[in-house]
Amino acid sequence: MQDTPIYEVVIGLEIHAQLATQSKLFCGDSNLFGGEANTRVSAISLAHPGTLPRTNKKAVELAVKLGLACECDIEQNNYFARKNYFYPDLPKGYQISQHTSPICKGGNVRITTTAGSRAVRLNRIHLEEDAGKSLHDQHPTKTFIDLNRAGTPLVEIVTEPDMYSAEEAGQFVAEIRKLVRWLGVSDGNMEEGSLRCDANISLRPAGSQTLGTKVEVKNLNSIRHIKKAIEYEISRITALLLQGQPIIQQTRSFDADNDTTFALRDKEEANDYRYFPDPDLAPFVISAEALESYKASLPELPNALHQRLLQMEELTEYDAQQLSDDLHTAQYFEEVSLYTSNKKSIANWILGPLRQWLNDHQLNFSQVPVSPANLAQMIDMIESGELSFSTAVSRLLPALIKEKKSPRELAETLNILQTANESLLAEWIQEVMNKMPDKVQEYRKGKKGLLGLFIGEIKKISGGKADPQKVTQLLQEKLNQP
Repeated sequence: MQDTPIYEVVIGLEIHAQLATQSKLFCGDSNLFGGEANTRVSAISLAHPGTLPRTNKKAVELAVKLGLACECDIEQNNYFARKNYFYPDLPKGYQISQHTSPICKGGNVRITTTAGSRAVRLNRIHLEEDAGKSLHDQHPTKTFIDLNRAGTPLVEIVTEPDMYSAEEAGQFVAEIRKLVRWLGVSDGNMEEGSLRCDANISLRPAGSQTLGTKVEVKNLNSIRHIKKAIEYEISRITALLLQGQPIIQQTRSFDADNDTTFALRDKEEANDYRYFPDPDLAPFVISAEALESYKASLPELPNALHQRLLQMEELTEYDAQQLSDDLHTAQYFEEVSLYTSNKKSIANWILGPLRQWLNDHQLNFSQVPVSPANLAQMIDMIESGELSFSTAVSRLLPALIKEKKSPRELAETLNILQTANESLLAEWIQEVMNKMPDKVQEYRKGKKGLLGLFIGEIKKISGGKADPQKVTQLLQEKLNQP
């Protein structure tokens, strides 16, 4: 019998996703990642006197699309505010944000864990600009500043305190990453900082409805780190509570070298950011027509696609989950399905040989070199018995990747089409039986497992051209003769 837990963990997340726009949130500076330090800047992002910001329309569109996908209420009348918090790597000395008037309110994201499937509630999604980057490891006594990232458009996705395990938190971030990539909102690259997470963690007595004192672990940049940081904090806070020690509200950071967290600073109950509407930025309105246009442009969402694929009798839960995990994979599956009805075979090829080749070459399904029509034709040739699966994988697929010809043309050139010609098959069968008379006698005395040996030898001498079903039938007839 398992002991009843003394404490319950409660987790809320704040996820920053860098928007996939060409330019920054309030000026035309490039929004590309990297580049030589301080080259993706201008007078506006450097906050020179007399410069005026302008709102990036594309960033607003992407934020709204994400909100719609998360079933948020969309605020049509919006403005930006100045958040008076000193960032050493944000030249203005304040951040332009939407914290007090989020563009997306409420909403939810569905997660599936070992405990089942449920919706995690959102508090809001809002737009804001990113700060630059402080580099502390470039000089022994000085900090360098790179402002390339300053002014980059972000959405901040803020959940309610509505998760109760490290697994749920990790799965939530995985779902957000999948969703922003699916919608083209962000590339979701956690290694480059395009998507990063702050985790707010507290413990309370089991059964209590009152939240405990929280700690915040900042800037977690992988799902593994998120889970490890939360697990460590649960263990650390539990130990303090059991010892009767007070929990200090802190901002902490994660040490990836030993999977622990460490304190950065104690945190007060509230920060006085002194928000007020930015006088240099005009309010913006999302018209009813624009909102309808954004709704109409949304693709089928992953959860809906997953359920639709599950309704296809041929596909398994694994197939449906894998095919709905990435938009490019899903689109390729749908395109191939226009040319053949063999859904299970399509899934097998996409999740097997094709994905393996793409992974080996660090590509994705938007870059797959085999056209949907050609993959469908190859699948139909296998289903009709004209081609063996193994020969298609080992010989025809590499040829299709290199040459822009149809599978049938290439199969004929490679001389790999299977034959059901009985006289030719009979010759190959007799040749194999003549080579192994002792095995023939053993088979006829009851060692039926040798059938696979004969079939394998026939496959070799035929160069894979022998129809395996017809070979099996004729071989058994021949072997069973006295």
